[in-house]
Amino acid sequence: MKLTITAKIKILPTELDKEKLLDTIRAVRKGLNFASKKAFRHDCFTSIKLHKLTYNLLRSDYRLKSQMANSVARTVCAKYKSMQSNDVENTLAKFKKPEYDLVWNRDYSLKSEYFSVNTLFGRIKVPYVTKKMEHFFDGSWKFGTSKLVQKKGKYFLHIPMTKELKESEQFNTSDVLHIVGIDLGINFVATVFDDAGKTTFFSGKQIKQKRAHYKLLRKQLQQRQTPSARRRLKAIGQRENCWMTDVNHVVSKALVTNYGQNTLYTLEDLQNVRKATEKVCKRKRYVSVSWAFDQLREFLTYKAQMTKSKVILVNPKYTSQDCPKCEHRAKNNRNKKTHQFCCKKCAYRSNDDRVAAMNLYNKGIKYLSRVSA
Repeated sequence: MKLTITAKIKILPTELDKEKLLDTIRAVRKGLNFASKKAFRHDCFTSIKLHKLTYNLLRSDYRLKSQMANSVARTVCAKYKSMQSNDVENTLAKFKKPEYDLVWNRDYSLKSEYFSVNTLFGRIKVPYVTKKMEHFFDGSWKFGTSKLVQKKGKYFLHIPMTKELKESEQFNTSDVLHIVGIDLGINFVATVFDDAGKTTFFSGKQIKQKRAHYKLLRKQLQQRQTPSARRRLKAIGQRENCWMTDVNHVVSKALVTNYGQNTLYTLEDLQNVRKATEKVCKRKRYVSVSWAFDQLREFLTYKAQMTKSKVILVNPKYTSQDCPKCEHRAKNNRNKKTHQFCCKKCAYRSNDDRVAAMNLYNKGIKYLSRVSA
């Protein structure tokens, strides 16, 4: 079993090296946008065909090194594939962020005290911040294709790292100590029900207020139509994303810390929820489509793996309509406006998000009994 996470490592280039890195990033970005236009114009979205179409021009006109030119075609095709999976078609992919992909042992390598990074001007040796990163360099982790990112004059390497878990480090159904049902939502980021009968609510009120604040601020800035307003729009977008990422890290860490090792977390499979949220009324649509549930699930999944625990995804149908006590199913069991659940058969009452978490907990029990049989 493999565990893959992305480590974000701050590197410390000199002023001269910063210029080299920035010139390289800008050249790669221009090459990416050039290749994207070629792919879009010629309907060419496979890396091998796009490589043949653009390689020589990337080398001559954009001065990219051989490996950089190779990476450009793969990055562009991956971008279009991602857009297609999100139902974005007949749209030119644009690359705006100052970043580029680095292939392990070709574009970059790691030594004990520095990274060796490829640039347009040859390789440079750059020291890095090792604090809280030491365990990634113990030889048990394999490095993947990283992304060099420049942000506010600082440089980071985002490196996907893979570790082969030993049998003793893997989740084992016979060792399960806790079963936890987690309902993800907007009013409550996560509603948690565990085997001790305890319910924990992670409030989403602050998130909704923050989202509303940024939405209003964006509207005001868009109406100004000035260069400074556009710069501010870009800045607050990054700030909002960073803040939401931090919230998801805090929630997922709290869950893993609270329940520890050998825990089974049961969540709803919300893969197609985006299509459903886009159908809500216009006034509430932004809150729905900006819901970062998938990121929270990803964070919880890899943190659970690191503690010999596991996240399973189950069918979300009827989790808010089924009674967790008598299993009676009816649409009118739930009142969406008041967020209350009242079973029409046994009269059991509770918060609707809590009921969903209880039903997920029950599905976790059924999963465990099925795989253990």
